Amino acid sequence: MGRTVAVILAAGQGKRMRSALAKVLHPVAGRPMIRYVLDAALEAGVDAVVVVVGRDAERVQEACVQAAAERRPPLAFALQEEQLGTGHAVLQARPHVGEADRLLVLYGDTPLIEAAQIRALLDAHAAAGAAATLLTAVVADPTGYGRVVRGGDGAVLRIVEEKDATEEERRIQEINTGIGCFTPGPLWEALQRVEPRNAQGEYYLTDVVALLRGMGHRTAAVPAADAEAVLGVNDRAALAEAGAVLRRRRLLRLMREGVTVVDPATTFVDADVEVGEDTVILPFTILEGRTRVGRGCRLGPGSHLIDSELADGVTVMQSVVEESRIAEGVRIGPFAHVRPGCEIGPGAEIGNYAEVKKSRLGAGVKAHHHSYIGDAVIGDNVNVGAGLVTVNYDGRRKHVTVVEAGAFLGCNVNLVAPVTVGRDAYVAAGSTVTEPVPPGALAIARERQVNKEGWVERARSRPAGDGSA
Repeated sequence: MGRTVAVILAAGQGKRMRSALAKVLHPVAGRPMIRYVLDAALEAGVDAVVVVVGRDAERVQEACVQAAAERRPPLAFALQEEQLGTGHAVLQARPHVGEADRLLVLYGDTPLIEAAQIRALLDAHAAAGAAATLLTAVVADPTGYGRVVRGGDGAVLRIVEEKDATEEERRIQEINTGIGCFTPGPLWEALQRVEPRNAQGEYYLTDVVALLRGMGHRTAAVPAADAEAVLGVNDRAALAEAGAVLRRRRLLRLMREGVTVVDPATTFVDADVEVGEDTVILPFTILEGRTRVGRGCRLGPGSHLIDSELADGVTVMQSVVEESRIAEGVRIGPFAHVRPGCEIGPGAEIGNYAEVKKSRLGAGVKAHHHSYIGDAVIGDNVNVGAGLVTVNYDGRRKHVTVVEAGAFLGCNVNLVAPVTVGRDAYVAAGSTVTEPVPPGALAIARERQVNKEGWVERARSRPAGDGSA
């Protein structure tokens, strides 16, 4: 088929998004939407990619470079300093295209496009021998899209934008998706002839259809097999709809790979998440970013995992885990919070209302309820009593607490960092520990109990307002 270059148009303002962020950078199922377009083009086998950037150009370039990092295709960027329409945008790419047999034009705001649809378009273009082959879609509500005007023989005569369409043309349900495949020579010649004779005063790429026909070239159009997959995102409502489609695709793929998703309608999994066989995902669970989940895990209900790694056999019930590594057989929750920077060892248990932050917990650690462990290193098989707090912050700096293997920490203990509790040591309930505890020792750091016999009776007999003890 020769050399195919993809040109991705990503310079638009995206005014209908009403956002400080460029439209193509808005995340959909955990990725900037332009990444889906770039991935689809590369998977379809294009030889090089040129991205036309405008608004937030540097950030858009950075997102594309990151997305293409694994495949490392020839990737170039063309700056459209003034947004004068899609035809003008494609012309900005011309110096970066080089020698090409086909030019594939894609849009950065169509995150639902898939490689199979792109390959079908390329095949149709080759079979038609056309100078331009457009990808169209037949939709129930064509509002907002350019209409495909065909002749009596079915040939594409022109594309008319909605603002420029007549009432009769607006009733046409076949729309232009903007995606198309072009033969470069005729395309460049036609683009030079495009004039901004429209309500927007812009140079439309779609105008080349009529121009190419007038120059004696053949033009063709291929309706998409899945209209949903080729529609663009123009506002926040469409963004949400695209996200729902992408998450549904991801869940279907996971279920085919051996993952149980109890209720797909209430389960949210980002595109880059990986989940092992025989894992069960219960309702109202969210897996975000580059989360990796092993085999035989049980997640939810109501759990939220962000950029974390879970080994096999982990349970996370109604809890949050962020940017942490969880070893095999760990049980977390309900209502626990593992904050960024944690490593939880095999078989550890983190229970009700326990919070762990930037800490390393060894194998078999039990922190079942109402505790805070921050900036700490906890050895194997340590018991963490209810209400334990590592007092890690002095108002200016964070300090480290070390608890060695086998230690027993009683209820309502405060460990004022920096401090170390030695191997197999005990800390009595209610203690505030400020000095190191030697291995095997019992630390008691609390006021001695004083009982005042008869105090209640005397207090009741005193006149009101007498505060003496």
